[in-house]
Amino acid sequence: MFELKVLCKEETEKILKINTVIRSVEEVYRQKALGETEVFPLIFHEFTPGVADMDIKSGWLKGSGLFGLKLVSWYGENAKKQLPALIGTILLFDDKTGAPIGILDGAYITGIRTGAAGALGAKYLARPDSERLLIVGAGHVAAFQVAATLTLFPNIKEVMIYDAMDYKSAEEFVQNIQSVLVNNLHVPFNESIEFVAVKDIKGATGKSDIIITVTPAREPIIMAEWVKPGTHFSCIGADMSGKEEIDPEILRGARIFVDDMEQCIHVGEIEIPIKKNIIKKEDIAGEIGEIIAGVTKGRENDEQITVFDATGTALLDLITAKLAFDEAEKMNLGTSVNL
Repeated sequence: MFELKVLCKEETEKILKINTVIRSVEEVYRQKALGETEVFPLIFHEFTPGVADMDIKSGWLKGSGLFGLKLVSWYGENAKKQLPALIGTILLFDDKTGAPIGILDGAYITGIRTGAAGALGAKYLARPDSERLLIVGAGHVAAFQVAATLTLFPNIKEVMIYDAMDYKSAEEFVQNIQSVLVNNLHVPFNESIEFVAVKDIKGATGKSDIIITVTPAREPIIMAEWVKPGTHFSCIGADMSGKEEIDPEILRGARIFVDDMEQCIHVGEIEIPIKKNIIKKEDIAGEIGEIIAGVTKGRENDEQITVFDATGTALLDLITAKLAFDEAEKMNLGTSVNL
């Protein structure tokens, strides 16, 4: 009865470019600040705690005429079955009729839109002259964070990679990053940038201008006393209750922005500092889209510590999925099916 388009992972990888995804994510943050979107309640379930779980994020892009959802599952034992641990599926629907529009693989879209989010937090809150970037976590999403941040910060001279669980992962990341950026993410490689795997997180923190955390940590990895004035944090990994990547004391006195206020209070980096009364909801300066829309100001001075708490919303997935469908139409990609 309904004809819809299906895009597989290989097609989304071919279609999506980091610079256009950044622009799309930036626009959807702006729309959210102006009340042109809705984020629906998050659904999360653990089938086996610490081993297998799933979450459903959904929302409505009023101006784009669509709503939809992304279902992501994480099965830690999948590597033994030669399957990816993270599997995602995105569904889009027409908001005028409720009819399905399309279905896409969500893994690549999750990675690239998350990279765009972390970099946009830096764009609007970090010092423009930032030269040293520290990525905490060397997993799948880390490469997207590097690609997006380098796209927005041409003055970066050094990229440090730290992995709390396995230093070898950081080393392998550094060895492979040129190939990943050029061949997988289609980002030009600047030979003048130094990529370094680091063991000393305290020392690396102390000389970083921008720090992006992408880990599943439940205890702080970075302590407040290590942080120099003027540092910016984009905290990406804390996306469910109990997760925590940085010392709550870092947030005391920092200028803090979030991607979605209510979601971040319950599952983001600000969750635990609020529960411990280190900060209050009123201490949050606003949502990142409010800076983009010109409603409020981001960084106030060069000495200020700034934090962007990004838990990720379906809005980012939906706008990126729409971009993928638009580009697929131009390139005659995808498979049409009747449902």
